[in-house]
Amino acid sequence: MTPADPNQSRDGALENLAQRLRGDLLWPGDPGYDDARRVWNARVDREPAAIARCTGVADVVAGVEAARESDLPLSVKGGGHHVSGAAVCDDGLTLDLSPMDWVRVDPDTRTARVGAGATWGNVDHETQAFGLAVPGGQDPNIGVAGLTLGGGVGWLSPKYGLTCDNLLSADMVTVDGDLVRASADENSDLFWALRGGGGNFGVVTSFEFQLHGVGPEVFAGTLVYPGEDLPAVARRYREFIETAPREVRLLFGSMVLPDASVYPESVREERAAMLICFYAGAPEEGREVLAPLREAGEPLMDSLRGRPYKSFQRAGATEGSMRTYLHSQYLATLPEEAIETVQEYAEDAPSAGATVFVSPWVGAETDPATDATAYPHRNPAHHLLVEARWTDPARDDEHEAWVREFHRALRPYTTGDVEMNFLTADETGERVRAAYGGNYDRLAPVKREWDPDGLFSHTGTDHPDGWD
Repeated sequence: MTPADPNQSRDGALENLAQRLRGDLLWPGDPGYDDARRVWNARVDREPAAIARCTGVADVVAGVEAARESDLPLSVKGGGHHVSGAAVCDDGLTLDLSPMDWVRVDPDTRTARVGAGATWGNVDHETQAFGLAVPGGQDPNIGVAGLTLGGGVGWLSPKYGLTCDNLLSADMVTVDGDLVRASADENSDLFWALRGGGGNFGVVTSFEFQLHGVGPEVFAGTLVYPGEDLPAVARRYREFIETAPREVRLLFGSMVLPDASVYPESVREERAAMLICFYAGAPEEGREVLAPLREAGEPLMDSLRGRPYKSFQRAGATEGSMRTYLHSQYLATLPEEAIETVQEYAEDAPSAGATVFVSPWVGAETDPATDATAYPHRNPAHHLLVEARWTDPARDDEHEAWVREFHRALRPYTTGDVEMNFLTADETGERVRAAYGGNYDRLAPVKREWDPDGLFSHTGTDHPDGWD
């Protein structure tokens, strides 16, 4: 008897899937295939055997069943914004959920149900029509699904918590092709795991969020200083955040300013230090609370003013796909030695796309117990993100080395914790496990229950040694 050809079996399963889908099934060479496999990090260049453009739950069910029955690697793409590129798999089936970008707001209950293909730009557009918002990504192109499942932080988080803290329920397609709901009352262990444990349990098709009254106008903007002023700016940040109310979210960092008319001509295309300030309350209150920051030092630019929340959310937009490498870590405190290290590496940055930003982990972000949700990082701290974005593949090693050396130089001051949403594809097992902290041992049996054969292990960052 002639053994079955696994490629023929795979192709047959995909051809059958094409008949079941309402959306398109894209094959290599098809129009739209390359766009559908492209993600935020241009270093990710994977080629799925096919990409299913899912228009709804039925398409997701069909895709999961096809992958399971033909033993195809499976990945799930929402916004495609994760640095590791886990949304796209090689030689398998990618479920592209981006057509499922709907948002439905109930202003009476202050809730919203959101499709798994939506971005935060989609959410803000709909919720702000009613003066409502949920803590979400600081870039409108970030996908709702990935950010929520990994925890999620935004301008509103010190006041209203993480994105996952505002999740009320989620609908998920299981490995068996069933649709289940996870909430505090239904499948509660799964609900616990989905709030910060990643997307490795099934395919979440929609999210229900609690909304809060925000805007439509907030008080926010940026204070820009010469690059050499970074140590003084960092100290100002450190001192101010100690007593700041929960309405305040404050970042300090270093970046090269673009050649744009909004910046003074003298600092365009120059590395600058900055404070990015946001107040989640009445603009007139924000003006008063943030006044001490504006009065200290001599900023080259002060753009703090009342402005629409939705427009401030768009200010962090990253356009297009660029080569990207980054590392994330937490500092329990911000000692002078750490500030000096940040200054040293910022001055030695390899290109204009190399940045470092520090933000406080305070207020509602730290209110829950470490095991209240799968997201474990609940102790007050400072989150530090070192990131490089560039275009020339010949400069990959140079940028990676800068990020890694910067990361190592700061290690003496860090807690050892790491954000799951900022894990790169080459992270060690120790770093990956640190993303789950003490909740790993509770997550492992949830994984085994809902995905015993590991079908969804390409849909996020699993522990490299397996969930044991």
